[in-house]
Amino acid sequence: MSLKERLRDDSIVHLKAGNELEKTTLRNILSAIGTKEKSGKNPTEMTDQDVENLLRKEVINREETARVAAADNRDEMAKRELAEAAFISTYLPKLLTEVEAQGIVDRIMAELSADHALTMKDMGSAMKSVGAEIAGRFDGKAVSQMVRAKLS
Repeated sequence: MSLKERLRDDSIVHLKAGNELEKTTLRNILSAIGTKEKSGKNPTEMTDQDVENLLRKEVINREETARVAAADNRDEMAKRELAEAAFISTYLPKLLTEVEAQGIVDRIMAELSADHALTMKDMGSAMKSVGAEIAGRFDGKAVSQMVRAKLS
């Protein structure tokens, strides 16, 4: 089951259960997905990775809105935005710790160095392999620095 299908199914479950916050949040997310898929000259189907990226942006947007609302003494709105962000986060994969990310980088770099000694020319292929496995679960700039350190 794709992430988008899971969101749709959960939307129906929360609708039937009368869970207002979850129902509204999922409807907004599904609407954003639909808008994204239909925008542009060539409508496309979003992949699970695309949906995850959209969910991450939605979490960040809600956290920012909560911060602004709290600064304006709109505590009720801030509380709701944080609750929505926490709910959306349940659909995202667990973020990696620095140790876990370093372990993935070490393993992939060891696999790549089995063929030949790695140089900075291998940065692109190394980042492609590492990025495919880490896929948004750790800061890309930090991953790049880890790979670069292995190539130096």
